[in-house]
Amino acid sequence: MTLRSTPPKVPAAAKAGGLCFALCAAVPFADAASTESSSESRTSQQISRAGSQASVAGPADYFTGRVRVDPLFPATDQVSASGAYVSFEPGARSAWHTHPAGQRLVVISGVGLTQEWGKPVQQIRPGDVIVCPPGVKHWHGAAPTSAMTHLAVTGTVEGKSVEWMEKVSEEQYGAAGASTTTARPDTVAVSQTLSAKQQAIPLIAAAMATSNMPGLNTALNQGLDAGLTVSEAKEILVQLYAYSGFPRSLNALGELMKVVEARKQRGVQDDPGREPARLIPTGDELLAAGTANQTRIAGAPVQGPLFDFVPVINQYLQTHLFGDIFERDNLDWQSRELATVAALAVTPGVESQLRSHLAASLRVGLSAAQLRQLIQLLDEQGDAAAAKRTSEALDTVQANQPT
Repeated sequence: MTLRSTPPKVPAAAKAGGLCFALCAAVPFADAASTESSSESRTSQQISRAGSQASVAGPADYFTGRVRVDPLFPATDQVSASGAYVSFEPGARSAWHTHPAGQRLVVISGVGLTQEWGKPVQQIRPGDVIVCPPGVKHWHGAAPTSAMTHLAVTGTVEGKSVEWMEKVSEEQYGAAGASTTTARPDTVAVSQTLSAKQQAIPLIAAAMATSNMPGLNTALNQGLDAGLTVSEAKEILVQLYAYSGFPRSLNALGELMKVVEARKQRGVQDDPGREPARLIPTGDELLAAGTANQTRIAGAPVQGPLFDFVPVINQYLQTHLFGDIFERDNLDWQSRELATVAALAVTPGVESQLRSHLAASLRVGLSAAQLRQLIQLLDEQGDAAAAKRTSEALDTVQANQPT
């Protein structure tokens, strides 16, 4: 379960003032929740705990589409720059703007686009660093069929960090999407091959879903050796309870604990990773966020006779799986889908769900070539039946893709 503290009621005027500070005075990437004076002298480290600062939505005046800002730190007298994670849903983007003191962006997940005025659009991918000099007119956002999250560090001059201009038109954005060949789901991948880290994820998921503890031990070690953080490994196994059941998830988490401890005893210092930084919404906001995530992953609103017959199951999917779990930002959606596909692949009788998640994998930026590589990994691990089921399912998905 995710434990949350309930924030106090805030008057509308106070909310408007807080939003203006976060998204106007130092938009788009300042600390909306800081109560400390920026001029306060600090003589010791300050720690802002993950999830302690409320997310804010990117206002429609400055953004097109669904955008969320997760504040990290404000500009101060000591460091005249603010920082935040900014998440763009597919097709979402900023308006044209400049920064008086410049900006640095680091892409965390997904596939994005950025363009400098008068120059061609550039596609940006995880690990890319974008340096925007002061005064350069530009925009940035997600690709048409892939979400994108970046870390933004924005300089401040006399309390100002951005000058907003006109919005990016549909025509400008459409031309940008076409010029970077991001219109098809199988062309927005970070790579046409899985990285060493990504290759370990399906093996971890398949072993967990079949309660193969020796195989899980090997796969976890392989993943950690390839750079998977402990937090990411935990998150994979936590998410998979929704697909393979709590008992298997708990057993797998116990195995991970043993693996990490054994590696520590051998002198291996694994990267702990980070806990989710995003504050998970509650109530109606959680339902809205989960429904949006579900719709994006499914490619359309999820409905049908089954959900009419048992509407509560879709409510659980929307609020818990696609809300509570998919809102956690310590594991990117491509990794989540690699794990889900592998878990379903080794589970006979769930071919419909397998096809759905193969299609979802393409929507979040994995390529058909990468999914074929996942199938090969399953086959090499000796599960020919799972590889055959997944290959047939992917054939069906690709045959139904728009041309």
